[in-house]
Amino acid sequence: MDELGRIDLNQLLTLHALLAEKHVTRAASRLNKSQPAVSHALAQLRTQFGDPLLVRQGGRMVLTARAQALVQPLDDALNRLNELLRAPGFDPALTRRRFRLSLSDYASRIVLPPLVRHVRSSAPGLDLAISQASREAMVAQLTDGELDLALGIFPHVPEGIEVQDLFQEGFVSLADKAVLPAQGDLSLEEWLERPHIMLALRPDANDEIEIALAARGLRRHLAVTLPHWSAAVDLLAGTDLILTVAGRAVGPMQRHRTLRKFTPPLDLPRFAYQQAWHVRRANDPAHRWLREAVLTCSRPDRVQAKRS
Repeated sequence: MDELGRIDLNQLLTLHALLAEKHVTRAASRLNKSQPAVSHALAQLRTQFGDPLLVRQGGRMVLTARAQALVQPLDDALNRLNELLRAPGFDPALTRRRFRLSLSDYASRIVLPPLVRHVRSSAPGLDLAISQASREAMVAQLTDGELDLALGIFPHVPEGIEVQDLFQEGFVSLADKAVLPAQGDLSLEEWLERPHIMLALRPDANDEIEIALAARGLRRHLAVTLPHWSAAVDLLAGTDLILTVAGRAVGPMQRHRTLRKFTPPLDLPRFAYQQAWHVRRANDPAHRWLREAVLTCSRPDRVQAKRS
């Protein structure tokens, strides 16, 4: 109790924001406080813990080892305190929360529109802050408490991360009709000879298609690598390029009349598109409501309603 008497709850909330944001100005914005007030609080926290907590390295602020060790215990403690103070039950219509989600261009097209409609209708006080990151970065941000929920493909996750399948997905290829055979589809040899578009956040990424090719000792020519799902299909018309993507990313073909969709001549297994979160969030009623909303809004009938 002596140690608790030397620090108040506001300081703990400020420390939590600083550890999550690793940036004084962003922490101030998150707390709705002034930047000088948070800088002053950081100075007090440094004295309190006998550690600088945040240090500048390579043009950005990073956590010291002491600060890194505080991240999960502090997050757990504040979550328990929230549970202690929270009124019994949960009413989404009355909740006032802000959740940080990470999802790709793909999920932004497939899941986000019906999810936003559902949230605005059922929980208008629930705000969504959307970011985009690689699979590895999303898992790290969930672990560090910088994200509340991530959508993607997570074949391997560390201890502490929970995953739920949202739907099963498969791959399709697309190309301009003018460069495809009049009858039938491309053979594997013809498919590999063509230049391809790959969707990835990093040019050196290894996606499920590259992994399947490597397992057979094969390679394809990647003529264009880009992170924008929404733009990729528009690159095909009038070129010899081939795009192989998750089927639900393509949608109706009415506005792509010069293109043809076909089955890739390669055994590409179906995969589960998932949502992931840290176990510390598992029993939070608002977080549980959001996960259930994401699952509901990922159903094909909800997506079709969005597109119709």
